[in-house]
Amino acid sequence: MRAQFVLSEIGVGLRRNLTMTFAVVVSVALSLALFGGSLLMSDQVNTMKGYWYDKVNVSIFLCNKSDAESDPKCAKGAVTTEQKEQIETDLDKMSVVETVTHESSDQAYKHYKEQFGDSPLAASLTPDQMQESFRVKLKDPEKYQVIATAFDGRDGVQSVQDQKGILDNLFGLLNGMNWAARAVMAMMLVVALMLIVNTVRVSAFSRRRETGIMRLVGASGFYIQAPFIMEAAVAGLIGGGVACAFLLIARYFIIDHGLALSEKLNLINFIGWDAVLTKLPLILATSLLMPALAAFFALRKYLKV
Repeated sequence: MRAQFVLSEIGVGLRRNLTMTFAVVVSVALSLALFGGSLLMSDQVNTMKGYWYDKVNVSIFLCNKSDAESDPKCAKGAVTTEQKEQIETDLDKMSVVETVTHESSDQAYKHYKEQFGDSPLAASLTPDQMQESFRVKLKDPEKYQVIATAFDGRDGVQSVQDQKGILDNLFGLLNGMNWAARAVMAMMLVVALMLIVNTVRVSAFSRRRETGIMRLVGASGFYIQAPFIMEAAVAGLIGGGVACAFLLIARYFIIDHGLALSEKLNLINFIGWDAVLTKLPLILATSLLMPALAAFFALRKYLKV
């Protein structure tokens, strides 16, 4: 097969159906940009999980005098020195515990003033109203229930709280947004495939005389189909290139410059350029193979060669 003939036929086909070719490029670009974005969102969520889950603590809040008067869990009174020592001893013996830090009521009051000093409530609080607590860092954040079972309801313990539960709600929201993006991506892929099939069929119909002559002179089925398949592949590849450019530009302007979220949201560990670059070959391969396969199966039935 002469490469010059195939390339000329590709150029003719793309120019002849310029409007539909443009529609294919746009739909492929949008769908694959969403595809790449959803993959990057998954990476971002996993990166944030690894970063934050490593920092979360289980907090064991101890009863104070105010709790003894208002909270049924502290009906036996404020925590005693012996109870605090026993709790700390039991924590040190547990294999799931990595470190234990005690926070006194004075320290809790100081931290509260640092974080919420402008709040009207802060002016009315006193150190003795703040709860003492043990901040427990676990070797495995998933083992929270072991701590809760051992200390929740014990004398002197007001409550056991897991910071991981708060993060789980956030990550659940992010995962929900990611699945929504994937649903939109799937619809866009269906639209792109339908456009590819229709474009190939219109192109084949407009050149039915040429293909008929080629069939009569004994051209093989693949020889007849190749220009149409490569037209779809080239249009898809252009769309894939646009999708890759969109992801690179989005990463540059949203995280590094423009919005500069990496500077404004220091608490978030954003994915790096390596995560984006590793997705580009997959997007380009998909943009090439998806239209080519769609065109191949569409032509098998349409040309009947």
